[in-house]
Amino acid sequence: MLEPLWIINSILRRLNYYCLEHLLFAAYLILFAWLVTKINFFKSAGLTPSQLIIFFLLKVMAGIFYGWIGVYYGELAQMIDTWGFYHLSLNEYELLKTNPQEFFTTLFKNDYEHGYEGFLSGRNSWWNDIRGTLFIKLLAIINLFSFGHYYINVIFYSFITLIGPIAFYRVMKDIYPTKKISVLLACFFIPSFLYWTSGIHKDGLVFIAFALIIYHFYFSLKEKRFSWVSVLSILLGLVIILALRNYLLIVLMPALFAWVLANKSALKPIKVFSAVYILGILFFFTARYISPKLDFPGSVVAKQQEFLKLKGSSAVPVDEISPTIFSFISNIPQAFSLSTLRPYPSDVKHLLSLAAAIEINLLILVFVLFIFFKRKGITSTPFILFCLFLSFSVLFTIGYTVNFLGAIVRYRSLILPLLIVPLVASIEWKRIGKFFNGNIEIKNNV
Repeated sequence: MLEPLWIINSILRRLNYYCLEHLLFAAYLILFAWLVTKINFFKSAGLTPSQLIIFFLLKVMAGIFYGWIGVYYGELAQMIDTWGFYHLSLNEYELLKTNPQEFFTTLFKNDYEHGYEGFLSGRNSWWNDIRGTLFIKLLAIINLFSFGHYYINVIFYSFITLIGPIAFYRVMKDIYPTKKISVLLACFFIPSFLYWTSGIHKDGLVFIAFALIIYHFYFSLKEKRFSWVSVLSILLGLVIILALRNYLLIVLMPALFAWVLANKSALKPIKVFSAVYILGILFFFTARYISPKLDFPGSVVAKQQEFLKLKGSSAVPVDEISPTIFSFISNIPQAFSLSTLRPYPSDVKHLLSLAAAIEINLLILVFVLFIFFKRKGITSTPFILFCLFLSFSVLFTIGYTVNFLGAIVRYRSLILPLLIVPLVASIEWKRIGKFFNGNIEIKNNV
């Protein structure tokens, strides 16, 4: 007699739980959709309230899809990390409620004999552990407001990570004031960028860091002064990159230095960037003779070896590199092909790889259109060169170290706006329309 009552009670509790989650989801969605239209940083982008809400909702939908893929295709598409972070954050959430002091102090816990060495190591290093630890603790704090619901966390995360594309859009809109639609589409609608920076993973935060640095450097150099807000925001961006993806800091610093130097120099910007990067490459290969701890080629080789030891369905065979300049030069075609052109159609194994293959071919088409229909009088400004040199530095870093197509697509997505926005904004789209209309008329006359 008691068993049916227990079953009914259990069903009612479960229904109450899911009803509460759905109501909370709807309440937070409405709240944050309203907030994006009221916060001055978002409003100053020059977008309408409807556009801001649409972009926010797009990120929420992308984040939900990201989580869904993680449930149903996690192993196949290498998407299990997002739910792994979530479940670990639930433990940290309980720790935060019961022992806040330990919650924060364990962030700096280090049980390794070699202390804080292994800055670029991919395992057995505090620097490697902090990437996940910091992100999990951030999710634990969000859990205080979402009560530990994954898809409600998505709303919070989408709101936070909207800062990145909005900041970058504001910079690009200032550079291309007459190309608002092209800039808008390229900033918010690159599929892989939208997908990977909206899901609950570190990529969205890393792009915020990039965007904060770019935004405050650009407008500070333009106004010829760095305010305290700008300096603190740049430092925050650098700290986020240092904590979540430290190797990008090494790639970023030469690009920032060249940008500032080109902005101050009377020389042509391309000459300044070329000189800085030639000296940077020489330092990259010779610094180990100053100190063994500065063995940058060895670190790249070690990182590739770490990836080669991993197992996964998207792994592809690659030639191993050695820590010599000749090995790096001979492997340039492989690195470029891996990071810039793949996945090929033959690499397609599931929905995500199909989407990535279609996207990369569309982006190649955009590049071809740029070659044939670019606007006349395009000048290489220091900022545009910064975008190009930084993007290709990241791409080659990926190409030299990563042999998993899923990881390549994810890492590459962060720099796609830096490449695609200048391309799209520099194409004369009206000329393309006239060209194809003219061809159609000729065919009809024939």
